[in-house]
Amino acid sequence: MDRRNFLKISAVSSATAALDACGKPEYQLIRFIPEEELIPGVAQWKPGVCTQCAAGCGLQVRVMEGEAEVTRHGQVGLLSMGLAKKLEGNPKHPINRGKLCAWGQAGLQVTYNPDRIRFPIRRSGPRGSGEFQEIRWEEAIKELVSRLSSLKPTGKPAPVAFLAAPLRDHRGVLIERFLAALGAPPAVKFEFFEHTVLRRANELSFGHHQLPTFDLANANYVISFGADFLGTWNSPVSQNLGYGTMRQGRPGQRGKFVQVESRVSQTGANADEWVYAKPGTEGLLAVGLAHVILSEKLRPAGAAGEAGTRIDGWAKGLPDYAPTAVAKLTGVDAAKIERLARELAAHTPAVALIGGTPLAQTNGLGNALAANALNALLGAVGKPGGVFFTQQPPMPDLAVEKQGPSVRALAEGILSGSAPVDTLLIYNANPVFASPAAWRVGEAFEKVGFIVSFGSFVDETSILSDLILPDHSYLESWVDSIPESGTTQAVASLAPPAMNPLHHTRAMPDVLLDVAQKLGGNVATALPWKTYHDMLQASFDSLRGHPGSVSAKAADDFWSEVREKGGWWSAEATKSPAAPAAKPSAAPVKVTEPQFDGVAREYPFNFLPYASMQFGDGTHANLPWMQEMPDPISTAMWSTWLEINPQTAERMGIEQGDLLEVTSPYGKLQAPALIAPGIAPDAAAMPVGQGHEHYGRYASHRGANPIKILAPATEPETGALAWGATRVKIAFVGRKGNLILFGGGLREWPREYRHR
Repeated sequence: MDRRNFLKISAVSSATAALDACGKPEYQLIRFIPEEELIPGVAQWKPGVCTQCAAGCGLQVRVMEGEAEVTRHGQVGLLSMGLAKKLEGNPKHPINRGKLCAWGQAGLQVTYNPDRIRFPIRRSGPRGSGEFQEIRWEEAIKELVSRLSSLKPTGKPAPVAFLAAPLRDHRGVLIERFLAALGAPPAVKFEFFEHTVLRRANELSFGHHQLPTFDLANANYVISFGADFLGTWNSPVSQNLGYGTMRQGRPGQRGKFVQVESRVSQTGANADEWVYAKPGTEGLLAVGLAHVILSEKLRPAGAAGEAGTRIDGWAKGLPDYAPTAVAKLTGVDAAKIERLARELAAHTPAVALIGGTPLAQTNGLGNALAANALNALLGAVGKPGGVFFTQQPPMPDLAVEKQGPSVRALAEGILSGSAPVDTLLIYNANPVFASPAAWRVGEAFEKVGFIVSFGSFVDETSILSDLILPDHSYLESWVDSIPESGTTQAVASLAPPAMNPLHHTRAMPDVLLDVAQKLGGNVATALPWKTYHDMLQASFDSLRGHPGSVSAKAADDFWSEVREKGGWWSAEATKSPAAPAAKPSAAPVKVTEPQFDGVAREYPFNFLPYASMQFGDGTHANLPWMQEMPDPISTAMWSTWLEINPQTAERMGIEQGDLLEVTSPYGKLQAPALIAPGIAPDAAAMPVGQGHEHYGRYASHRGANPIKILAPATEPETGALAWGATRVKIAFVGRKGNLILFGGGLREWPREYRHR
């Protein structure tokens, strides 16, 4: 579906789609009087902040006069208004410097999606039935205030839980203040492809509990252990820009790139050299490389500093990780290990990245610590061409990250009765879809007394709500972002609404502020602002006087310039990592093999779910542009598929597109076969994101959800889900799988490309 047709459908479609869930009859469309002065045919470019992933890229929003279907005063009609027509990257923003990924471009469809919830609704049928009725905002807020007011102090934490995606902005600050004033625990943060393991490893190795930033532009040699940094991992746009400079932006100099992984990713397809390693053994390969460097005295062991002390046997030269021993464990030839180690040491600045499946294992922390130690040994930390840690802007109102319970712990507490939840608030998180069935999250939420969602769509989690108070889209709201990585400058992004709201929605922060004032007492004192705009202005004023992209001295002028430029960022890039916090004490880690759930004889395949360029963790599956975008490697679209090796297919008599059944000890699903040479014969891979039961017309009942059959295995120290630790078996079902390939795709891979 192209942009013009989507906007046309969104602006002129009948009102029934938005009202069916509320039991309302079809409205007669009327024409509203314009709410703003517009100049037909003249475009304005307004600043924006992309919220399609956590990278925090800056936007330019092209706004022009147009006619849209809107909701006003309980009625649906047509209105001439300024409409966002196109999203582009902000060329001055330090993260993306004018570029934008496919998710960012498709973000326009969040605002115009015909399945958006247009007004507050209350459950009118059994929980999970999808039966809702429209109510007024005043009535909805009164009900929420009444519910929270009824909670009596008991000396124990209030039985209130707030479930949200990790938020690096003032929304997160607001939520934590709200919960603290209520006497409730910190927010439960949830995302399927979480980075808990890497943050913990960076804290142990370098004293920074955050994701890293890589100076790829100045690197001469890059080795990546499973990180799809050109696809979906960390800060992809920033990393693509740096990679492009490394490869083509330095006349007469072209850095080498080696990708180590179990399945060819988009990043792996761009590598000079692709190296297969058995799933979960990437850390063993990293210390094997370090062994060669140390044994050949190419670098001294002391060069690794604190990061080296985290690895057992480092000071002795890692005697247990000689190339011959590591080769048996990883599947990487000993001669290749020696060659790669010598190349790394000889072509500095060299840097190592690790992410994705290697960290989603029971030994994920050891894998991350091994890569960190290798980086430190290579002298890559805080040096050009190496790894840095983005500084936080000097904003005292930013809350220190608080560790709330995990979703798994939340569900277990509810089901056991040890930590009952009377009221559950949900924002931008869908764990009922994106968590293993063994966690029983949906079953737990059924037992919660009162659930309120601030979501814009009915999904697998929000459908369990008693109230849905729909948020503005990010093009209709005040938005800010404090990027965790992607640049060596301190950044605080900010954007006012680019357009007026289409529907009778309200920004979640303004709803919380309204509720706080009506609750009074400690809650009102903790949240003194009338609007989110006021909160942002007060916080950003603390940046005034600090050298950066905004030079105005007067408060009003500073605020105006910050809004116009899309935020504030420090004047100069940091030359070295920020001063580390005190390093927590911990015993050295022995890098070991991973443990998998499922007996190999019965479940012979390693199951590799992965984040696709189309759907990520499933959040983008309701955007038609993402559904119809061909996968960069396979060209598959509008579907789910199971990637298997040609040798496996030949042995089992499987042809391209055949319907297969995939079974783990925790469930089963069906998907068509996609025969791919870039995966081992004992592995099977599947993109995450499809298989929704409730997520609008474009995503519902399409494909299968691989998360549901995952084992509940975890990384022991952090408790993070080891989503790469499940084994499965595969069975042929029939020759009728729904595999959709762009232009028909390849029906069979040439033999010379098959994995050996």
